[in-house]
Amino acid sequence: MKRTPGPILVVDDDPKIVRLVRTYLEREGLAVVEASDGRAALAAIALEEPALVVLDLMLPGVDGLSVLRALRRRSRTPVVVLSARGTPSDRIEGLAGGADDYVPKPFSPAELVLRVKRILERSATGSGPAVGEAERPVLRHADLTLDPDRHEVTVDGRPVALTAAEFRLLVALLEAQGRVLSRDQLMDAVHGDDVVLDRTIDVHVRRLRDKLGDDAERPRFVATVRGVGYRLAPLPGEEPRPDSTGGRGTPVS
Repeated sequence: MKRTPGPILVVDDDPKIVRLVRTYLEREGLAVVEASDGRAALAAIALEEPALVVLDLMLPGVDGLSVLRALRRRSRTPVVVLSARGTPSDRIEGLAGGADDYVPKPFSPAELVLRVKRILERSATGSGPAVGEAERPVLRHADLTLDPDRHEVTVDGRPVALTAAEFRLLVALLEAQGRVLSRDQLMDAVHGDDVVLDRTIDVHVRRLRDKLGDDAERPRFVATVRGVGYRLAPLPGEEPRPDSTGGRGTPVS
């Protein structure tokens, strides 16, 4: 049995956009709460504990990026940025700030709802497996531990707060057990069929390394394989496993 998600928080200072997004989300049976500025958004996040936040960046008072960064300091709640700032650099800034997805305005409400539903489906927002589901094994590498059912990550016993996208990226690397994963394979694991920028995975990896306390030059957890993708860094004395791709995202048979 699936868990019932919490409300979706829609943050935008344009009432017409809020009404439009709310209408489409409620048609899918999702509860919605609203905020029209950054301070109200932070208050609603603390009070409502939303399952996901749809966040405009150009907000009065506290801007959307500040809201996003404040949220990321204490929560892994998924965030979909919905903004008129739609240049590649704006998208990179939003993803680097902790967003799980970025939808530029003008936008298709149906597409936005599809993206929200996909993120909700992929996100492990509960504290354990749903009723009737078997527990998944805890994943470990060196002093890093990841519990997929409790959505918990620790390094040397220290809790590490990851976004939903970063968490899925780390799961994919741990489950590959040292095999090299191409950027296409990682984008599929993190974003599914969503269209994302070529540099998105590199942004996620950089943020993941920062949070894990990893060093790209001397990695303990995430190693770069130039021209191919990423893999777990070998443990001391361990030989790297062979590349799992025969080119751009094509598994070797």
